[in-house]
This record gives sequence, C-alpha cells and structure tokens, in this order.
Amino acid sequence: MPVINFGYRDLCSLIGEEVPVKTLIDRIPMIGADMHETEGDTDEMSVEFFPDRPDLYSVEGLAREMRAFLDIRPGMKRYDVGESDIEVIVDDSVLGVRPYFRCGIVRDVEITDTFLKSIMEMQEKLHITIGRKRSKLAIGIHDMSQLVGPITYRLADPHSIRFVPLASDEEMDMAEILVKHEKGKAYAHLLKGYDKYPIIQDSKGQVLSFPPIINGRLTTVTVGRHDLFIDVTGNDLKAVKGALDIVATSLAERGGKIQSVVMNESGRKFRSPDLSPSKIDISAGECDRFLGLSLGPEGTVECLRRMGMEATSDGDTVHVTYPCTRLDIMHKVDIFEDVATGYGFDRFGGSYELTQTLGGFEPTTTFTDNVRDILVGMGYMEVNTRTLSSEKEDFQLSRLPEVENVKVLNPITEDHTCLRSYLMPSLVRILRHNKHRDLPQRIFEVGYVIRDQKTVLHLCVMATAWKTPFSEIKAVTEGVLRELSFDHVLENCEYGTFIPGRGAEIRADGRQIGFFGEMAPEVVVGYGLTHPVMFAEIDLDPIIAGNRDTLF
Repeated sequence: MPVINFGYRDLCSLIGEEVPVKTLIDRIPMIGADMHETEGDTDEMSVEFFPDRPDLYSVEGLAREMRAFLDIRPGMKRYDVGESDIEVIVDDSVLGVRPYFRCGIVRDVEITDTFLKSIMEMQEKLHITIGRKRSKLAIGIHDMSQLVGPITYRLADPHSIRFVPLASDEEMDMAEILVKHEKGKAYAHLLKGYDKYPIIQDSKGQVLSFPPIINGRLTTVTVGRHDLFIDVTGNDLKAVKGALDIVATSLAERGGKIQSVVMNESGRKFRSPDLSPSKIDISAGECDRFLGLSLGPEGTVECLRRMGMEATSDGDTVHVTYPCTRLDIMHKVDIFEDVATGYGFDRFGGSYELTQTLGGFEPTTTFTDNVRDILVGMGYMEVNTRTLSSEKEDFQLSRLPEVENVKVLNPITEDHTCLRSYLMPSLVRILRHNKHRDLPQRIFEVGYVIRDQKTVLHLCVMATAWKTPFSEIKAVTEGVLRELSFDHVLENCEYGTFIPGRGAEIRADGRQIGFFGEMAPEVVVGYGLTHPVMFAEIDLDPIIAGNRDTLF
C-alpha cells in the first residue's frame, strides 16, 4: 500500500493550526490508514494508506482531509478555477495508442525542497496505483516559463524528434530513449508493437513530454516560484481526469491558482480541469440500518461534512455532494462507509458479556477423522486432490455412470472442465504420476464431490500392485463399514469399470451407496497405468445420517 512521508510541522502548516502529535497519531488511522511509528519529538512522520484513497497520496491531500475530520473546517473544500488562453490540441492519431489527454495550469506556486519532494512522491504513487505502473495513465508536471501555446498531443515517428530527456545531458530521439535511458528501458514495453509514439510539444516544437516514458529536460520543475502545466495521458478517462484533479488541487493547497486550458479534441472544445463535484442522494434510515446506528438525517449530515463533503437533509433523504478527487465513490454504500468513518470506528460496538466456552470439532469432522484413522490403520496413505476434473476422466475413461455435473464456463485447460462427480479419477491421477514408485501403492481420500449441485462427502480407497484380488478390496471395504457400524448388503455390479464378476455394489435401505472391485484392464490402460488396480468408493452421507444419534 502507498506510504507517504512528511514533516509534522509541514502538515500542521497546511492544516492551518498546530495539532498535537498524539492527536494525529490517534486520529489519522481512523480515516483508513496505518500510522507508522513516530519516534519522540521527531518532525518526520509516515502514513500507509489503503489503495482506495488516491486523493490522500500527498501531505497536501492528507491536510485537506484532516481539516474536515478534526472539525477544524468541516465540509467540502472548493477551488476557484480561472480561465487561461492556452489551447491544447489533441490529434486523432493518438486514439489507437493512448487516447485520453487532460491538462491544466496551476500558477504562482512557491516550490520549496519539501514541496518538490512531495510532488515527486505523489506523482510516482499515482503512477504505481491507479496508473498501473503507467500503463493506465502517466502524469507530467512542467515549468511553463519557456512554453509557447498551443500545446499539441500527437503521434510521431520514433526517429523524427530529438530532445534532451529528464535526468540526461544527451539529446536522443524517442527510439534511442527506449534503449539508452533508465526510464526508457523500464517502460519501453508499454509502447511495444507501435510504429509511432506519443509526443507533447508546444508551438515552437519544444518537447514537454514523451508519454508514458519521460518528460523533456526543458520543462524541469525547480525550487522557486513557478507557473506549472500538468498533463495526464492514458487509456481510462475517469482515471486520467481524476489524476489531474488530484494533482491540481494538491498544488492549490500550497497557494497555487488553478486555471483551465481549452482542449480541442476531435473538433470538440471544452475546458480542463473541470472540478465540478458529483451528487448522490441516500436514505438516512437505510444508512442507519446498514451501519447499525441511529444517527438520523442530521447526524448523517454531520458525519459526511466531517469527511470533506457537503450534505443537506430533506426528511429522510440526504443530498450529498462530494469532490471530484474522490475516485473511490461509485455507489451509495461508499457513502455509508464514509458516514461510518465520520462517525468514528472507535465508537462502534459496546459492552459484551464474557462467557467461558470450550472449543470442539464439528461432529462431521470427528466422523471423517475416525474414517481416516481406520484407513491409516489398514496401511493406506491419505491424499488430497483437486475438486476440478473433466468429463473425459470422470465418465469416458472411468466407465462409471454419467450424472449431471457442474461445468466450468470458461475452462483454462481441457483437464479442468467440470467439478468432479467421483473421487476415483482423482486418485487414479495420483497413481499415474507415481508409476515410477515402488509397489504396492495404497491411497485413500475423504473428500467432496458435486451431485445435483450439492456437495456430497465420499470416501475412495485405491491400491495398485502386482496382484489386486477382489477378496482384498472386499475385506477392506467391509472392514471400514464394520468399524463404522453400518448395516449393508452386497450385490453384483455391472459397471464397465470392473472386470466382469469382480465388482460389487454396496446397498442400504434399498439404494446404492457405493461400489468396489477390480478395475477392468481397458480402464487401467486408458488411464495410462501399467499395473492392476482395485478400488472402492462410498457415499459417506447416509452413514453419517445413520450415526446421527451418536454424532450430534
């Protein structure tokens, strides 16, 4: 998760008043963060934020949030947006590479070493998180002093434009940057397969940026008072606009004045940035029921103002206005979460009666543990296999009766096309992968199969050796059933899975609950095995039901 580092005094300066360190340590985690250790009276602080709040990825965004959360200045912070005469032209050629482009200006920004470090950290954290390591969006921040409008965003031949990239003294074309420059090598994969690359230039042909790779050195931001030009390119319009709004408002928190530019895109003109807030209506009663609180409309309004929003109540309806920087809000439930945060997670809950209890296993777990003990005592080794299988292995190769199964809609491989209906094919796969091991091999599994869209507990016992007589698997099967005190009868089984005359059904109360026998040679060969196999598979649910009095 993103970690921001900042100075305590710098945070208090941005909040507008001195807040005790202990208060910050106690309250910052309540907005959804992990406060890293702050030693003694040191000025350095560190906070790790959840990924859903990119508006807090800078000390400026944190200060804005804490002003409202600490009731210093609750409600939504509004930013004035002036108009500039700078025009930005978006050429249609970029539509197939990085189609979305938004820009803005923040003038008269006093940049200190501390602020410059904060800008760089915010930019990089936005790149990594909502920018998906620049694949979704890339941000450029430029000193405007040498730029002459209009600004153009277009595609160009990789060898047609040369400029000096940031952190370099050598002039290179775009193709050379991808193989020589550190950032070029790191992000070259984002332009793989394209014969032309995006470029941002002013009217004199000066390069602001080669997105999403590197800015030009000409517009490097340095310490001092500057007018800044912000560009964001990407493949997701909401993320691109949101990143621009977050950066512009963060710069404005330092005293900068936001101005819009005229975007000329496919013949359509509009101004950017547009910091208009969004609106949503919620029911205070529904919110209370969702959170288990009794705030009512007025209490809900108070909590939302503490989260940097504007809200008014009209009966049970609460009209909510939230800032454009809140990219995490997509549904009324997100507003309910903010009400909970504004109310205070530390205030939830109440007194609980402490009662001493003793833990224990579920009866079914105790039963299956007993089954395992029985099989281990007979010299069998337990295995655990995947629930995924295929119709080919479950029915075609096994020659077991086909039953209605649950199919995987988009299987990744032909071996995992359905949920298993029998345990037997899963155990056969274990033997197939261990053909090189010494014989005999005796394994078992107690696991679930899917029948009639329900999970059913089965037991499968299997062995392979030079000889696997019917009498042996019969003795094992009846031994297990005897240990479980389950009354049953045996009848001849006609499944093609078994050698004729060497397969049996297990029946109880007039229905089949399992089968066992010697596997037919053609089934053995079909599964890719080289030695005789005997097995038994039993439905354990009727046995559990028959032992309910002792189990439950």
